[in-house]
Amino acid sequence: MRVHYLQHVPFEGLGSISTWMDEQNHSLSSTRLYANDPLPTVSDFDWLIVLGGSMNIYEEEQYPWLIAEKQLIKQAIEEDKIVLGICLGAQLIADALGSKVYAGQHKEIGWFPIKITEAVQQSGALEFLPAQLTVFHWHGDTFELPEKATRLAYSEGCLNQAFLYGEKVLGLQFHLEMDRPGVQQLIENCASELIPGKYIQTFEEMLSENKNFAEIHEVMYQFLELLSHQYQRGK
Repeated sequence: MRVHYLQHVPFEGLGSISTWMDEQNHSLSSTRLYANDPLPTVSDFDWLIVLGGSMNIYEEEQYPWLIAEKQLIKQAIEEDKIVLGICLGAQLIADALGSKVYAGQHKEIGWFPIKITEAVQQSGALEFLPAQLTVFHWHGDTFELPEKATRLAYSEGCLNQAFLYGEKVLGLQFHLEMDRPGVQQLIENCASELIPGKYIQTFEEMLSENKNFAEIHEVMYQFLELLSHQYQRGK
């Protein structure tokens, strides 16, 4: 499978996703938007991954490449590609599907639990998801649930934490791919956001967690397997 990912800042990469991709022997290519790399055409990939970033989706004057990126994401969805968005990436997908993206009531930064919606628990379609999972967050914006999308998860501080649109488009507001070096990079580059807040941890608290990394990586792999299976079904 030809997988292409869009990277918005040098300090937010694929994390554990790259390990899974290597194990599956998928072809992997990238666009470093922060370095003004050219975007691919939709025919260049089977699977598009849209990573996180410190900018907001509506900061087009400061980051003009957002305009073309949004068009690419929308076209990828329309042409039935697999599309996975993480944090900023999920917000960009929501925007491409016509939903509002806006500043949330609370910033969530650190390890906080999400709960799986009752509808998902009853459906059995995502049986690998536990009823509750502690995941890593770093976001201030949120989004309205896209029309015809299924809400997968929520948290105390954020109603829409994950959604599935159709069978091939997945948006995750949180970071299942994050590893310890990735958390350290975020802290080093975005330390100004670590101000006291209801859902903002200190860097000591964020780095004190060990078992959480293995748990979120396992769920990330399960999501990747799910999307890969949908690709194989569609061939």
